[in-house]
Amino acid sequence: MKARMTALLLFFVLLLSPWISAAQESEQARNQRMEWWRDATFGMFIHWGLYALPAGEWDGKTVEKGRIGEWIMHYLDIPVADYERLAEQFNPIYFDAEQWVAIAKNAGMKYIVITSKHHDGFGLWDSQVSDYDVMDASPFKRDLLMELKQACEAAGIKLCFYYSIMDWHQPDAESPKDYTHQNNPNANWAVYRDHYMIPQLTELVTRYQPAVLWFDGEWIPEWTEDQGQDLYRYLMDLDPNLIINNRISKARKGMSGMNAYSNAAGDFGTPEQEILETTSDFDWEACMTMNDTWGFRKDDFNWKSSEQLILNLIDVAAKGGNYLLNIGPLANGKFPQASIDRLYAMGAWLEVNGEAIYATQKWKHFKSGNTFFTQDKTGTTVYAILTQASTGALQWEGVHPIPGSEIIHLGTGKSLAWEPQPEGVVVHLPEIDAFGIAQSFKIRVK
Repeated sequence: MKARMTALLLFFVLLLSPWISAAQESEQARNQRMEWWRDATFGMFIHWGLYALPAGEWDGKTVEKGRIGEWIMHYLDIPVADYERLAEQFNPIYFDAEQWVAIAKNAGMKYIVITSKHHDGFGLWDSQVSDYDVMDASPFKRDLLMELKQACEAAGIKLCFYYSIMDWHQPDAESPKDYTHQNNPNANWAVYRDHYMIPQLTELVTRYQPAVLWFDGEWIPEWTEDQGQDLYRYLMDLDPNLIINNRISKARKGMSGMNAYSNAAGDFGTPEQEILETTSDFDWEACMTMNDTWGFRKDDFNWKSSEQLILNLIDVAAKGGNYLLNIGPLANGKFPQASIDRLYAMGAWLEVNGEAIYATQKWKHFKSGNTFFTQDKTGTTVYAILTQASTGALQWEGVHPIPGSEIIHLGTGKSLAWEPQPEGVVVHLPEIDAFGIAQSFKIRVK
C-alpha cells in the first residue's frame, strides 16, 4: 500500500509541476533521444506468461486455428479464478536470461521488448503493487525482468518492456463494453489507473530503467487521449530518455499502426503483422511473428522461412523503420527450436550485410526492381541490397557514384566495374558462388 500511495503522490505532483512537454521538445533533442533506437533497426519481441502453459488448449477446447495463444483466457472465456491458478504451475526451470540474450545478440538484434504484463494481468517481476506476479503467485519465485536486465546490460543489449493498459484480472479494470472477465459490476477505472497501473509503471521505470515502454490494449473505451498525454508526460519526467510507442495514445489506426491524427502521445508508430507500403516521416516499427501466434501455441507450425524474415528486415530498413520480430517461449523457459534456427540464419546474414542495415536511413528511392536501397546517416554512402540472383550488367536508376570511386560487394570485398549513365549507373555484378537470400553493395555517392 505504501508503494501505491508513493507512486500516486508522485504522479500528481509531476502533473502539477512545470516541464518541457513532448510538443516542446526540440527536433535536436528528439533526434538525440531516438538515435540509438533508429540505429538499432532490429529487435526481439518476447511474449511470455501464464498463457504458455495451456499453449492454445484448455479443458479439451482449442483456440481457433490462426488465433493467438496469449488471448486464450478471452477466446475460451476462462473464469479469472480458474485462469489465475495457472500461476501455481508456472515454474520455468530452463529459463536462462543469459542464454536468451545471447540468442538475440547472435541474431543481430540490438534490443529486447518483453511482456512485463500482458492482458491477462500476470506480472513477470516482483511488483509491490500486486501479488499476481512471478515472485508471489508462482513456485519459481525469481524476478525474471531483473535477471534479463542484468544479462542485457552485460551483453550491451537494450531491455524494453511491453505493458498492457487493459487488464482482464484486476477487478477495477473491467471494460463492460468489450471485456467482462472480472465480473465486477462496480468496477472503477480511475482506481485501477491511479492505484494499480501507474504505480506498476513507476516500479518498472525506476527499478529497471527500460529503454522503451511498449504499450498495448489502449483500444478499450475507458482509455482516452488525455489520459495518454498525461501518462506520457509523467513517464518522460521519470526518465527523459525513455522512448514510448504510440499505443499510449488513441491515435493508432488499427493494425496499420500509424497515427490517425497529429500531436498524439508517443514516439513511434506500430504496424502489426504488416510493413508500410512506402516510407513515413514519423518513426515506426513493424512488429511481426515468426508463425501465426505471439504467445506460444503447441499446434502452430506455420513458420515463415528464414528467407522471408530476412527479406522483411530488408524491406523495413529500406523504408526507414525498425523490425521487431517475436518469439514465444515455452512455459519451461526454452525458446522453440524453429525460432532459434531462423534467428541463427538471420544472424549469419547480418554478420555479412549488417552495414547496409544498421544505423542507416531511408534513401530517396527505397526500391527499384529487385534492389532495395538504404543510406548512411551522412548521405555519402548508399547501400544497394539485391534480393534476386542476377548476372552481368544491372542498372540502378538515381544512383550516381563519385567519379573514380569503388562499388564494393560486402560479401567478398570485391570491387565492381561500373559506368555512369545520365539516369544512374550500370554495374557489372561479380560471380557469386552461392547467392543466398540477398547480396549488398556499398556505393559512395555525390
